[in-house]
Amino acid sequence: MATIATSVADTCAAAKRAARTLAQLDTSVKDAALQAIAAALVARADEVLAANELDMQAADRRSASEADIGDALLDRLRLDETRLAAIAAAVRQIAALADPVGEVIDGHRLPNGLDVRKVRVPLGVVAVVYEARPNVTIDAAALCLKSGNAIVLRGSSSAVHSNAVLARIAAEAAVAAGLPDGCVSLVAGGGREELAELATQRDSVDLIIPRGGEGLKDALQAVATVPVIYAASGNCHVYVDACADIEQARAIVINAKTQRPGVCNAAETLLVHESIAAAFLPAMLDALADAGVTVRADERTRALAASLWEDDSSRAAAGNGATTGAAGRRAPHQKIIEDATEQDWATEYLAPILAVAVVDCVEDAIEHIARYGSGHSEAIVTRDTAAARAFQLGVDAACVYVNASTRFTDGGEFGMGAEIGNSTQKLHARGPIGLRELCTSKYLIEGDGHVRA
Repeated sequence: MATIATSVADTCAAAKRAARTLAQLDTSVKDAALQAIAAALVARADEVLAANELDMQAADRRSASEADIGDALLDRLRLDETRLAAIAAAVRQIAALADPVGEVIDGHRLPNGLDVRKVRVPLGVVAVVYEARPNVTIDAAALCLKSGNAIVLRGSSSAVHSNAVLARIAAEAAVAAGLPDGCVSLVAGGGREELAELATQRDSVDLIIPRGGEGLKDALQAVATVPVIYAASGNCHVYVDACADIEQARAIVINAKTQRPGVCNAAETLLVHESIAAAFLPAMLDALADAGVTVRADERTRALAASLWEDDSSRAAAGNGATTGAAGRRAPHQKIIEDATEQDWATEYLAPILAVAVVDCVEDAIEHIARYGSGHSEAIVTRDTAAARAFQLGVDAACVYVNASTRFTDGGEFGMGAEIGNSTQKLHARGPIGLRELCTSKYLIEGDGHVRA
């Protein structure tokens, strides 16, 4: 069956018809379909990787002829056997999760004898719009099908070949396993006009989830009449408090920044309490330099780095041969530190760049995050329970960590199998968007000839 249709309206109408059937299917049927999708991904791996290679070659050509599209984008676009196996494993994990459909949220008997239950039900048709992440094609499809929703996918032109093959494999496997035609579909080939058409299908689409940069968010905000949950960008912070374990803090910062810098839960700003800065920053700056990270620092950080350089130079001139790096490399700070601008504090780099500032107290860190953060993921490193509690209560974000890396903000890490994105909104869903977040609720009321007096 075709997963790419010429008409957005026809595709969404077919998805609406499929959604009515999906909402009534037994869990066993949905789980069998997910297992079939996972098996098909493995069996047709060569087909997927060949399509992805076409996208990678096109990206390389664009990078050479136009502008550097960035290592982060290329990393998000690239598939290999290991990543494809992980995608298939995530589908199986979703199949193994409890089905949210029909789950009783609340229930009670009224004084008049009516039995009232509030239960989870599918949203209906979910449209997912995403950029340069072919894995989202399968993650989103699996989550929607398990939660009884039909899905309409719209990927970016940079992953057009990968998305087409992945969507086709998912649709064919799902329908062969007993799910209705139209349960998984892909719209592709159009520009902003196609996006606008999808975002205004109020009769058939129940929710749109965009997963991409601010440009995509702005484009949808300008035209959408369908409800939207924005899986927004992540300007994430790590704050090292006065009472932090220094070694623990260094490990957390390096992981949050460098483990995969091109993703939304990577740290973009490091805040350090002034009382620990002199003890913490020298080795931290060295570690960042070793990891290839460029630091954009405030005046206090630059002054501290300059004083360290001068002290090291003085000792070396006196014959001490002092060095700052563990491998005997003298004070790298001048090479890696740039002046931070106002824009740097609000920037999601998605690259090996880290903004660094020294603050006077936990309240100043909270204020900085409130001013510049995106509400995604924020972390404090501290042994002080009062400071940790103040941070947890004061920071307004979907995920707030104490003594842990921001990189854990992920549906898979949270036990959801996968996620469609991470919502920074406050209504309906916040944080990783998993199975329950793809449901709404209805009240089921049972009586015995009751009439209202």
